[in-house]
Amino acid sequence: MPEWLNPKLAFEGLQDFMAQGGWVLVPIMFLAFFLWVFIMERMSYYMFAHSALKTRLRSEWNARPDKRSWRSRAIRDELVSQVKIQTAKSVGIVQTLVAVAPLLGLLGTVTGMIVVFDVMALSGSSSARLMAGGVFQATIPTMAGMVIALTGLPFSNWLPKLSARETAKFADTLGYGD
Repeated sequence: MPEWLNPKLAFEGLQDFMAQGGWVLVPIMFLAFFLWVFIMERMSYYMFAHSALKTRLRSEWNARPDKRSWRSRAIRDELVSQVKIQTAKSVGIVQTLVAVAPLLGLLGTVTGMIVVFDVMALSGSSSARLMAGGVFQATIPTMAGMVIALTGLPFSNWLPKLSARETAKFADTLGYGD
């Protein structure tokens, strides 16, 4: 097995990374975990549950004898709304987590710079060696927050479009009672 696949070395590397980046990396790690949980939930919904929901609601609409009255149009709108609610679920959470990730990275920058200024104040000098730990704490969370945001950004743009498209397609399949 290649050395980079060794779980023990990977865990030690993660621990080193977390230690160098400071405490802000822990919330960033949790944010990344939840971001991908919600993205995977949306993907699994579209893969496994969406077509069943559309089929059930379409058969409910097709079973109606009257499709032209005001009441039946209101029922049609309610069926379309059910699809819209189901397809838009968790999309706002994904978008929020993508927006918060860089902000947490910036929080890490601020805390890292505070460490740099602390070292400078305590040592009375601006030695690069002494400031290196604070510089790591300033740059690593920024990088981590940006990487997390960049990996989630395509999904935060794609999921709302997919939701709107699927809702519109479902509404078109029901027709307007004509």
